[in-house]
Amino acid sequence: MSKSLKVLFAVTALAAFGVVSGVNAADTKKVAATSKKDASSTTEQVTKVSTHQLGRLATEDEIAAWDIDIRPDGVGLPKGKGTAAQGEQIYGDHCAVCHGDFGEATGRWPPLAGGAGTLTAERPLKTIGSYWPYLSTVYDYVRRAMPFGNARSLSNDDVYALTAFLLQLNDVIQDENFELSDKNFTSIHLPNEKNFIDDDRLSEPNYVKNEEPCMSNCKPDKAKISAHAAVLDVTPENSDDKEDGANKGGVE
Repeated sequence: MSKSLKVLFAVTALAAFGVVSGVNAADTKKVAATSKKDASSTTEQVTKVSTHQLGRLATEDEIAAWDIDIRPDGVGLPKGKGTAAQGEQIYGDHCAVCHGDFGEATGRWPPLAGGAGTLTAERPLKTIGSYWPYLSTVYDYVRRAMPFGNARSLSNDDVYALTAFLLQLNDVIQDENFELSDKNFTSIHLPNEKNFIDDDRLSEPNYVKNEEPCMSNCKPDKAKISAHAAVLDVTPENSDDKEDGANKGGVE
């Protein structure tokens, strides 16, 4: 997300909480129109947003405290480091009560490890090791939202150590002395990364030809059912269902 958009969202969010109560729709559009310009230009435009002497603009420190997102290419990573062994201790103190000693999960809390090779199964287990595409998402989420109920209590080094331990739980690394840092972070790739592809929607005919989508009488002849979502089968079957499946309950 560009800094200009973050500034816009910060103003909008503060307005929602009554901090900048004078921002109206026209003002918001004015700020949005600047999103394609550079950050300095956007800051200048935001300053010009008219108010009714109520509230204030977000300060640079407030925006910086909120601006902690981390991108797959490493942009946003804080300086720091931590080993898997250090992360194991932190995990035991703060995470295992919900996610299990080995990331297998307890109760209804989500598992963090396992599930390799299950993505094509009827009930795949989507974990950091089996499904997630980028390690930056792991770091960002732990840093932003964990431990549950005490978010933002871990240091940047703690989060690096925890992330390294999660890599070990998912067999991405084997050495407990492996040290993850802002220097080597982007060299680590999760197993399912290559199965995520860019959204090439703009190559679809409707976008390429800039045509209006057909909304009526689009297909010649009568439409036919080519497949059934029988695998869902969420509706209980009736006792008088016929053996050939006719009148059988389920979503089709």
